[in-house]
Amino acid sequence: MKNLWKEMHTWMANYMKSFYTEDAEVQNGIHLKELHTGYVTAHCRELAVHLGLGEHERRLAEIVGLFHDVGRFRQYSLYRTFNDAQSEDHADLGLKVLSELPFMKELSEEDEALVRFAIGNHNKRVIAPTEDRRKLRMAKIIRDADKLDIYRVLRPYLTGTDMEGAPNFIKVQAGQEVSPDFIEIFVAGGQADYHQIRTHGDRKLVRLLWVYDINFSWTLQRIVEAGYVDDIIASLEPRNERMELGIERLRSYIAEKCRTEDRMDI
Repeated sequence: MKNLWKEMHTWMANYMKSFYTEDAEVQNGIHLKELHTGYVTAHCRELAVHLGLGEHERRLAEIVGLFHDVGRFRQYSLYRTFNDAQSEDHADLGLKVLSELPFMKELSEEDEALVRFAIGNHNKRVIAPTEDRRKLRMAKIIRDADKLDIYRVLRPYLTGTDMEGAPNFIKVQAGQEVSPDFIEIFVAGGQADYHQIRTHGDRKLVRLLWVYDINFSWTLQRIVEAGYVDDIIASLEPRNERMELGIERLRSYIAEKCRTEDRMDI
């Protein structure tokens, strides 16, 4: 596994560089995803270590982090967007890319299936049903690691109405006000349909709703410690009683979740 793991890292590094271009806007998008890949890969390993997983599982977690957004590069090359709704689901596209790589077959059949399941479910609204605990755990690891870094990526774009300079996969129409239906979902602690996002305010509220989809206390603690939640809440406007109720519910949930102990056998 060690040599294969190194081969995969080398291939991915070269693959990402193969998309470099003199077009500044395109290069900015590629560079953003290159950095994101590095951070998510590190977070996957850190989380696997935190959960007490063995070295084999830790390497698999890194592989999942390394390849979770491999489809993004082909997506941007083909469609000039990171918006799945306007192009193609980037996780599904990533699985197509992985199917073309002969070294994936050097993994055991079970490990390859685990990697593909985790990557295929990293961006879905919910994880597909499975009775395989290894697959489920790995899907939860990558979903947490991905969100942890997405908070970092999106942090600069909390202010302003035109989102000038924002990566085009997060652009929405101008407007800070949050749609009423999104506020009600926030109060209920649910998950919103991304396709219904209409304003920048909606987008910011969706980032807060991600908190309810974080699987591990370890991840949520880092999100809170980095100030991501407080920054988003501070940027919300206008505020009303329903919004405040949602914020109060969110803070109570965070406090309770951060007190829980993560288990390896989830």
